[in-house]
Amino acid sequence: MNKFNIASFVAVLVLTASIARAVAPQPVKSGTRDKCAVCGMFVAKYPDFAAQIHLKNGTVLHFDGPKDLFSYYLNPGQYRPKLAPQDVAAIYVTDYYSLTPVDATTASYVIGSDVFGPMGKEFIPFAKAKDAQGFLKDHKGKSILTFRQINQGVLKGVQ
Repeated sequence: MNKFNIASFVAVLVLTASIARAVAPQPVKSGTRDKCAVCGMFVAKYPDFAAQIHLKNGTVLHFDGPKDLFSYYLNPGQYRPKLAPQDVAAIYVTDYYSLTPVDATTASYVIGSDVFGPMGKEFIPFAKAKDAQGFLKDHKGKSILTFRQINQGVLKGVQ
């Protein structure tokens, strides 16, 4: 190999490694032994509400619903003292209509509806804001929030 080929090869390796780090981990199906990181319930029993946080170290934290996910995310020190927001690689919730995992940070959440999750009142997530609007109307929801609008005060109101 000449110097140009070696340099090109190294550049491709570095670029490939950079791309691999930039791609978010994919959602995983909860196993029968996976427990909610907040309440300890077996998550696989509630696939319609399942949520998860993927950490950069490869750890996947499972939750029986978005409410427990937000409880953990908004106060990680209570559940795992050394966790910081920059440790999070991806967050997923289950879209209420399609029952598929969606990026929690881009989802719309209906609160105050007549639909309950495994632990009672729940944030009902939707990939499409249009679906959230229809659900809000059909199920007497109070409001639609984005991921960034959900804070400790909102969380306490849903519990």
